[in-house]
Amino acid sequence: MKALSISNGKVVMAETDRPMANGEALVRVTMSGICNTDLEIARGYANFEGIIGHEFVGVVEECSARPELQGKRVVGEINAGCGKCDLCTSGDPRHCPERTVLGIAGRNGAHAEYLTLPPENLIELPDSISDVQAVFAEPLAAAVGIADAVKINAETRVAVIGDGKLGLLCAAALHFLSPSLVVVGKHPQKLWIAADMGIRTMLRRRIAPEHYSSFDVVIEASGSESGFSMALDLVRPRGTIVLKSTFHGTPTWEASRVVVDEITIVGSRCGRFRPALGLLESRSVAVERLISLIMPLSDGVEAMRIAAQPGVLKVLLKSAE
Repeated sequence: MKALSISNGKVVMAETDRPMANGEALVRVTMSGICNTDLEIARGYANFEGIIGHEFVGVVEECSARPELQGKRVVGEINAGCGKCDLCTSGDPRHCPERTVLGIAGRNGAHAEYLTLPPENLIELPDSISDVQAVFAEPLAAAVGIADAVKINAETRVAVIGDGKLGLLCAAALHFLSPSLVVVGKHPQKLWIAADMGIRTMLRRRIAPEHYSSFDVVIEASGSESGFSMALDLVRPRGTIVLKSTFHGTPTWEASRVVVDEITIVGSRCGRFRPALGLLESRSVAVERLISLIMPLSDGVEAMRIAAQPGVLKVLLKSAE
């Protein structure tokens, strides 16, 4: 099968053996999405080598443990736990110490014609959700998951730093909870997308003095080191900063301000898929607006290059029929 891989630190399109199910579900991938984590892995993040990609929709080809899924369209939770620890037995393998993560840690990923995942990771899709929408299930779940970690309501003053794919999804998912939420970004054309969804926006270079130290919750989703510093500028004393970005490198920022202003720092990674699928099914979040390009999987190397260009949002890879 064709697969987009990291090999010896380089992004390559490889011909490799189709995976064997070996007790897991074999899924034929129909579409996958390139995200910033893929781009950072290509730069060395997580020291991963193998098939990348974790955002996907596909059709189950083989699943002995859940035969009712055979032939069904699915999306899949990306964390596969050991199945034995307290976290796994409680139904949440996202922080299992022995977990593998699709296309990120210890497990080949979704930018390929086939992948395997534990059967319990798969969620059948309703016909009302298209492949183009479904491929956003994972990043939208990550956005919705912020509300599991931080209390957000109509009175909460929320700022999202970053007008890229992740930032816009975070804003789209959370502005229903906090209508006054504002997206802070550098790119007017991207901020227009948020504004068209009824979300307030603010250009970073035009932030008014009254906005500094004024937000209860600041979500850093820019994928850049400068976003950390901006979050410290915007959050109020005893407020909360939610870190969503993963990137290759070690950020430097004024940790003393966290102590002096008694700021809470919360890391937020993955979320549950079903709330995200509910948003997609109700068409509450217009994810199609975030698509810059759909390319064939065979052009995956070029697609990664394009996805890394300034101004580009989501690039999707479509497998051959």
